[in-house]
Amino acid sequence: MLITVYAIIITAFWIIASAYLLINSTRIIYLKDVSPTSNFPEPFVAIIIAVKDEEKEVEQALNSVCNLDYTNLKIIVINDRSTDRTPEILDKMSKLHPTLSVITIKDLPSGWLGKNHALYQGYCASNEEWLLFTDADIVYEKQSLKKAMHYVLSNGVDHLTALPEISSRSSLFKSVMSTFALMLEMKLRPWKASDPSSNASIGVGAFNLLKRTAYERAGTHTVISLRPDDDLKLGERIKKAGLKQDVMYGNKEISLEWYTSLNEFIKGLMKNTFAVSNYRLPTVIFIAVMTLVVFVLPIPILLTQDKLGLFLAIFILLSQIVLMVLKKGLQAKWWHALMIPFAGCITVYILVKSTYKTLKQGGIYWRDTFYSLGELKKQK
Repeated sequence: MLITVYAIIITAFWIIASAYLLINSTRIIYLKDVSPTSNFPEPFVAIIIAVKDEEKEVEQALNSVCNLDYTNLKIIVINDRSTDRTPEILDKMSKLHPTLSVITIKDLPSGWLGKNHALYQGYCASNEEWLLFTDADIVYEKQSLKKAMHYVLSNGVDHLTALPEISSRSSLFKSVMSTFALMLEMKLRPWKASDPSSNASIGVGAFNLLKRTAYERAGTHTVISLRPDDDLKLGERIKKAGLKQDVMYGNKEISLEWYTSLNEFIKGLMKNTFAVSNYRLPTVIFIAVMTLVVFVLPIPILLTQDKLGLFLAIFILLSQIVLMVLKKGLQAKWWHALMIPFAGCITVYILVKSTYKTLKQGGIYWRDTFYSLGELKKQK
């Protein structure tokens, strides 16, 4: 009886959730669909990029940034204590591109995560009206910044986030990433970020474009200096400051190869996932249980039941396939729906292992520096 009730509830959930995501994602427009006019004004923009040991990706990414079709542009790259060939690459790039300047950081002050400190130093070295915080592995199409600026100026936006197109040579990682993207949108509700009456907010390290005054009003990185999830927290603070925020899908305009394998993805998220729960163990337990109930268990449990269970399992799977194929901005394959239980297991593993590891060692290692849990909790 209990399993039958669960089966009916979870089937209804997936039908409603699929419709919810399909409908609401249509409210987010593609950056590629913006068409700047010929007389479009180009306010001064400072692109600020924090770099540490990025010799594999940084040259390709910086070439795309330096070749942006935008006149009033300053590019500030902060070399945050790199120990590989990154400094040599940056030196070569700065000689080829006069709009690019490099700031080298040799020592990290206490009370800061390296990336957050580097981005703040980039802000301090700029005086442009607009700031674009972006990562060292993001590849831009030539018109992407011009399109983004046209949109924010036309719509009076103070902060614009663009969700990048994520590629990978690993089909397994891409299938897991499709579920992960659905989870993020369920949690963040990005289509509500532009609604001033909603508490939903958004921020993505790949592309955070904002007015200088908005950044200052939100408190700059000094108030989130110890947050591993600084991009999300910056978006949250901008929204709480009463400023206008919006989001776009960056497909075909802004892209990156986030991870080359599932194992890299797991390792990459292991260091900061506990921060998303504000370092609260009950929150982690709740998220892990809900992930199991919603993503991992439905189809495996229903397939062990009678004909009704089989029918409901097929119904859930069909709704998930439709979601993967038709949802705007996702770029998933139909068979990624079959990987949802596996992706849910990976998510639970990351949550539990990240929490256990952080509690056991009493903090986190971030860019080779240890931060105690007590210090991190000061910025809940």
